[in-house]
Amino acid sequence: MNLIDGKKIATEIKKEIAAEVAVIIKNGGKQPHLAAILVGHDGGSETYVAFKIKDCEEVGFKSSLIRYEDDVTEEELLTKVHELNVDDDLDGFIVQLPLPKHISEQKVIEAINPKKDVDGFHPENVGRMVIGLPSFVSATPFGIIELLKRYNIETSGKNCVVLGRSNIVGRPMSVLMSQKAVNATVTVAHSRTKNLEEVCRNADILIAAIGVPEFVKGNMVKEGAVVIDVGTTRVKSDKTKSGWKLKGDVLFEEVGNKCSYISPVPGGVGPMTRVSLLLNTLLSAKKEIYI
Repeated sequence: MNLIDGKKIATEIKKEIAAEVAVIIKNGGKQPHLAAILVGHDGGSETYVAFKIKDCEEVGFKSSLIRYEDDVTEEELLTKVHELNVDDDLDGFIVQLPLPKHISEQKVIEAINPKKDVDGFHPENVGRMVIGLPSFVSATPFGIIELLKRYNIETSGKNCVVLGRSNIVGRPMSVLMSQKAVNATVTVAHSRTKNLEEVCRNADILIAAIGVPEFVKGNMVKEGAVVIDVGTTRVKSDKTKSGWKLKGDVLFEEVGNKCSYISPVPGGVGPMTRVSLLLNTLLSAKKEIYI
């Protein structure tokens, strides 16, 4: 078993980004600028946005945080989105999800200028990705592809099972794995898939993004498979100071020893999700997706 160290790879990529930003600024270019809109005080969102701001500092980006209480109106939030859309100093921005129930997440996503949609959620970016045009790809799938590349994991002709069909991870992941640069044969499985254990056991590469802690057991994975665990569920624990523990979608104790490679939780996909947002912002600053 080889552990896929997402934290190590993310650190390497941040150093690469920082070096490139230093050259851009030295040559008289504009400092890349990423902004985040945070609504309310959800613990997970607060932590994630704080990490994003820290990441920006590490690579030499300018960052901005726009805060609203959870009683902000949809109209007020959309007005701010439109302001950021036309801010020439801003290369990209994200609206941290989830949003309060009285605000339509889809309406907010569709209001973002696709050229600044560094989360890769806008339908235009999703559509461009599907047909193979340059696009901003959502951060988690982007990060997973980068991990597979940097660990030199063979993907061409391999059977890949993506467990989960969300618009943020499962669906874009299945598209990326089937594209010519990766060349895997992809099956999308989910909670309603018949013979799910058998389907998963056929996978050379299993990407677990179903959102159920420790769902993937040892009997669902074949010997020598590559397993990517996307799960990040906080569960109560009396073994940590915080009273919580982060668990993945894979029961590591059963699955780990059967794998050729496996990404742990935490420390696997999570750091790559964060660094992928920086990569998208740098692409935007360099005008490499949209001219």
